[in-house]
Amino acid sequence: MLLVTPPLAVLLTVLSGAVLFAALGFDPVKALMSYFVAPISTRYGIGELAVKATPLAMIGIGLALGFRGNVWNIGAEGQLTLGAICAGGLALAFHGQEGPWLLPLMMLAGAAGGLAYGAIPAWLRTRFNANEILTSLMLTYVGTLLLSYLVTGPWKDPDGFNFPESRLFNDAALLPIILDGTRMHLGAPLALLAVVVGWVIVARTLIGFQIKVVGLTPIAAGYAGFSQARTIWFTLLLSGGLAGLAGAIEVAGPIGQLQPSISPGYGFTAIIVAFLGRLHPVGVLLAALLMALSYLGGEHAQIELGLPLALTGVFQGMLLFFLLASDFLVHYRLRRVAPPGVRAARGRVGEARRRWTSFP
Repeated sequence: MLLVTPPLAVLLTVLSGAVLFAALGFDPVKALMSYFVAPISTRYGIGELAVKATPLAMIGIGLALGFRGNVWNIGAEGQLTLGAICAGGLALAFHGQEGPWLLPLMMLAGAAGGLAYGAIPAWLRTRFNANEILTSLMLTYVGTLLLSYLVTGPWKDPDGFNFPESRLFNDAALLPIILDGTRMHLGAPLALLAVVVGWVIVARTLIGFQIKVVGLTPIAAGYAGFSQARTIWFTLLLSGGLAGLAGAIEVAGPIGQLQPSISPGYGFTAIIVAFLGRLHPVGVLLAALLMALSYLGGEHAQIELGLPLALTGVFQGMLLFFLLASDFLVHYRLRRVAPPGVRAARGRVGEARRRWTSFP
């Protein structure tokens, strides 16, 4: 049933979307086709799907591994931002210099930035038992404000007419396009590689087994010699590094510079991706494609139907709601309960029967 609930949640989301479109005065079939089919009906649309699915899959893999061990990294958006800052700062530092060494160095810098940012909640959790949900989430806003300060201050483009953005990166600092006529870049194969590595960790390594045991039975994991602190450090560093790498891919790929906003919320959407994919790397990849389609559908519906871009958030929220509701009904049963007055009356009747039968 746990494998059935994600497709069921998607189906319920589509049906609810049809009702929503009808309530707004649109033809449900035409609107759904415009949202889910039209964006990927061309070669360019398929390339855009891969561009948007790349950071979602990469971040979702790291989050899924952490969630398996009950390590709740909610600050992947901030780690993505720090990765973008580190990679972008390196591109700006070597602006005007060409060489094949720059792009790999940017990817390493982005991963290192996200990893270092993920180390902060890991240290706070293992040292002071601070909740990593709160610390990682609050650090997201710190990273966003740091990026805003940089692009409006020391890193602002001197020839950018006072716009809050950095100068454009050199060609050596940009990811090459791998599909002609689209924006699909080298980051897509890197995301597939992350999926393969995630599967190997989950299915073929001791650390993957350790994460699963710590998440399911922490007490038994302690008796087996599995360290919960080691699991916290590993999963937060891994998820932070992958989020930072996704940030580096974003600034070196479709954006090509630093801006006040690097992503439309990929770090938060990846949480839905991880759960929709059942915390399995292959499922995460499929869920990333679906959520990327929701972004494309929202943009297409905004252009073709005149609907607000917030429709994307509505569909993503409905999908998460139906997924959680389906999971709840898998684990729990609904039972009809009598009103309080009826239960009280039944209790009095039962007590009277016990007294009567015990009367000598």
